[in-house]
Amino acid sequence: MPIATAGLRVGLLGGSFDPPHAGHLHISKWALKEFGLDQVWWLVSPGNPLKSEGPADIDRRVLACEQLVDNHPRIVITDLERRFNTRYTAQTLQKIQQRYLGVRFVWLMGADNLATFHRWDRWDEIMHMMPIGVLARPGDQLAAGCSPAARRYRDYRLKARRSNALPYRAAPCWTLLTGPMVNMSSTEIRARGEWQR
Repeated sequence: MPIATAGLRVGLLGGSFDPPHAGHLHISKWALKEFGLDQVWWLVSPGNPLKSEGPADIDRRVLACEQLVDNHPRIVITDLERRFNTRYTAQTLQKIQQRYLGVRFVWLMGADNLATFHRWDRWDEIMHMMPIGVLARPGDQLAAGCSPAARRYRDYRLKARRSNALPYRAAPCWTLLTGPMVNMSSTEIRARGEWQR
């Protein structure tokens, strides 16, 4: 279990990481800088309820994440969902907040996820659990900005130029960062046969 004390600013990046790639690393470093975070935790999921096919073995994915991150001092690889026996983001975030009292958590997601966020289980509750930092993904900024979640919570959007205040804001609060991107996806890597399940 990762260690975090009250007041620490921690970004949470969830996903199957099947496989992890340079894009995950890029948005983690970007979030550390732009949101003024102390750490980013990768929450390697046992499985995504929205995907019909299961991911590769979780121990293999955790190891691949650790190898990619290469002992980065501020990026922590975790299997908290497996330890908590949760499958949905809302459940996982509740458990994390109960365990790490006083830590300033920020939920991190790519713009592609914001575009479909309204399909997630208890997504409205997630918006009220912690601030959300959305990071641009190639081709997804427009869809994200016009998504049902973005429209419903438009009055709670923090301007990108004030993004370093995000960990200190009460939820609901979110921001969308645009900037340099890495055009890579786990789906494409699997399609090229570079990662076998």
